[in-house]
Amino acid sequence: MRDFKFREIDSDGWDTLDVISEAYQFNEWMFDEIKKFCTGKVLEIGSGIGNISAKFIAAGYDITLSDIRENYCTILREKFPARPVVQMDLTHPGFDVEYAGHLSCYDSIFALNVVEHIQDDSLAIANCFKLLKYGGSVVILVPAFQELYNRIDAELEHYRRYNRSMLNGLLVQNNFRVAHSRYFNFMGIPGWYFSGKLQNNRTIPRWQMGIYNKLVPLFKIVDKCLFHTVGLSVISVGEKDRSTSL
Repeated sequence: MRDFKFREIDSDGWDTLDVISEAYQFNEWMFDEIKKFCTGKVLEIGSGIGNISAKFIAAGYDITLSDIRENYCTILREKFPARPVVQMDLTHPGFDVEYAGHLSCYDSIFALNVVEHIQDDSLAIANCFKLLKYGGSVVILVPAFQELYNRIDAELEHYRRYNRSMLNGLLVQNNFRVAHSRYFNFMGIPGWYFSGKLQNNRTIPRWQMGIYNKLVPLFKIVDKCLFHTVGLSVISVGEKDRSTSL
């Protein structure tokens, strides 16, 4: 088991978020993939510097932003002063007391590229269950296929990569009913392998992300042609209903 020491200032994560912030077509694609599962009062786990947050806010969602890092929360408050921002740790030992005002509060929760950073991912999902109202949904996007784990994963402090059965199993064991599950971004696989395995990069080079971003319309077609059966990421949606919580 990898053992990463939490870094309050995560320079590699910052660099990656900054590079992705300029990938407008990619961010729009990711937003389109998950927005359909988000209704009512929404909580974003791991908002970072607000790349996807901005999309939800522009679309008029009732959204609360959050991150575990204080510096990201400060940035979020400055960028989105009209939106609530919470510094939240999904594995806080006193979670029920620390976040009592948020329990059974949200209709939808989404966490994009977050759960892989958490050593006790099961506890994180269990606490997401507590944050949701009955009938609510959690949307989880994580990196797919452990075989693709490379230096970029390690520098970003990813404990693991997932497949559909792993992610869905994590949801089921924490009382969610899996309502949707599929892979996302097949054409990201060769780029990830090339950059992280062959080039041994620490982070995604800006020029590579720029090229990738321009080709997103083509990559969306590829995903449809493959029926989302393989991809660089996996997306699953879990629902909290009374039958799963008994």
